[in-house]
Amino acid sequence: MTANTAPVERMGTGDLMTLASDLGVPPMQIAGILVLDGGAALDIDAVRKTIAERVRGIRRFRQRLVHTPPGLGRPYWTDHAGFCVDDHVRHVHCPEPGDDTALLAVATDAVTERLPRDRPLWSVTFVTGLAGGDAALVFVMHHVLTDGIGGLAALARMADGMPVPDDPAFPRRPPGRRQLLTDVARDRVRMLRGLRTVPRRVLGALRELRLRETASAPRSSLNRPTSPNRRFAVARADVKAVRTTARAHGGMLNDAVLAAGTGALHRLLRARGETVDRLVVSMPVSTRGRDAGAHLGNHAFSVPIELPSAGDTLERLTSIAWLTRHRVGVARGASGGLVSPVFRLLARLKLLQWFVDHQTVLSTSITYLRGPSARLSFLGAPIREVIPLSTVKGNMTVSFVALSYGGRLTVTAVTDPEQVTDLPVLMEALRDELATLSGGPDPVPPAAQARPEHADARKERS
Repeated sequence: MTANTAPVERMGTGDLMTLASDLGVPPMQIAGILVLDGGAALDIDAVRKTIAERVRGIRRFRQRLVHTPPGLGRPYWTDHAGFCVDDHVRHVHCPEPGDDTALLAVATDAVTERLPRDRPLWSVTFVTGLAGGDAALVFVMHHVLTDGIGGLAALARMADGMPVPDDPAFPRRPPGRRQLLTDVARDRVRMLRGLRTVPRRVLGALRELRLRETASAPRSSLNRPTSPNRRFAVARADVKAVRTTARAHGGMLNDAVLAAGTGALHRLLRARGETVDRLVVSMPVSTRGRDAGAHLGNHAFSVPIELPSAGDTLERLTSIAWLTRHRVGVARGASGGLVSPVFRLLARLKLLQWFVDHQTVLSTSITYLRGPSARLSFLGAPIREVIPLSTVKGNMTVSFVALSYGGRLTVTAVTDPEQVTDLPVLMEALRDELATLSGGPDPVPPAAQARPEHADARKERS
C-alpha cells in the first residue's frame, strides 16, 4: 500500500445483510428529525457550512460504497474525492400550519426518497416554516451506512461543542486490484482458521433465535403485503416517569416501550374484531462498545421474542421485563452470522423479496434507542426533540421506533397507510399506554415479579 492509499474497509456481516435486504421501495433508510427551538432564524448557507465542517469528523459521511468485480471480495468503503456538501443538504419550507403532521409529511418524502449510490449515503433537509418560529433538520441515512445507535451517535456529533477531528489525508486513493486480492486472500485464511468453531457458533445462533419457541406469529391483520408508502405518527411521554414505573416492575425503559407497543397493537386488533393475546416481536440488540460513533456500520442483531399483548399494562410490563431479561441475557450476536448468509443467498436467487413479503415469524418490530439525557444545540438553537423514523419493509404493517432524549420519550409509529386506515385508533391506544406507564398505580411487589405463568406454559408446550 503506497502513501495516501486507503486501506481496504470491507462491509461487515450486518451491512451485507442490510444491503441484500434493500429491495424495491421504500429504500432501507433511517432518519432523525432534530426540532430546533427558534431555528427559523438560521440561514441555509450557515447550516451547510456547519454541516460541511462537522462531517469531517465522521469518515463514513465522506465515503462511498464500491462494488467489486467477481473474485475481489465484498464491497468496500472508500473516500469520495468528489464530495460536496451541496449534494447532501437542501432547504424546504414546511406547508402550513407547520405542525407535527406537516413536518412528518416533509420527513416522509425525505426518508422514502432513495439516496444516490454514487456518493455518501446520507442527506439533510433543513425545514423552515414550522409553527412558533421553529425549524428542523431531517437527517436521512441509508441503513447500510449504520444502524440506529450508530446513526444517533453520528447525529450527536453534529451538535455544538462536539470535537471535530480533521482528516488531512482526505481524500485517499482507493485501493488497487493487488491490494484487494491480498485482502481477499487474508480473509480466506481467516475463514479457514475459523472453520473449527462453526458448530459452536451455529448452536449459539440457534439458541439466540429460539426457533422452536417462536415458530410463527399468530395470524392477524398486522401481517399483510405492504405498499411503497409509509405514514408516521408520534406519541410522547416523560422519560423519568416511565423509567420509574419500569424499574418498579423489574424492567427497563426498553421493556416499557415493548409493553406500550404490544398493548397498543392488541387494542388496534380488538377494534378490528380480532383476538390476539400474544405477538412475536423483532427486538434489536446491539453489540457495540461504548463509543458508538467511532465506527458506523451495522452492529446490531434482531431477536424474535414472544410477548403478551393483552391484559393490564403494568402486569404486562412485569411479564415482559422477565422475558427480555432471560431472552436477551443469552444473546451475543451469533445469529447474525447464521442469518446473513441465508439472506444473501435468497437475494441472489431472487427469492428474498418474496420471503420478506410472506414471512410468518414476526408480528412487528419495536426498537428503542437511548439518546443524550441533556439537551444539545445546533448553531446556538436548542434541539428540543429528536424524532426517530424508519422504513421497515416486508409484510409488517405496523412497527415502532422509540428514542429518549433530553427527558422526553418519543415513540414513532411506522405504518402502511393503505393497510392501516385506522391510525387514530392505534395512536389513541399508544398514548393511553404511555400515560399509564407515566403514572400508574402502586408497583407490583417483588414476589409478583417471578416467572410469568404464560412462560411456564410455553416451556411445557415445547
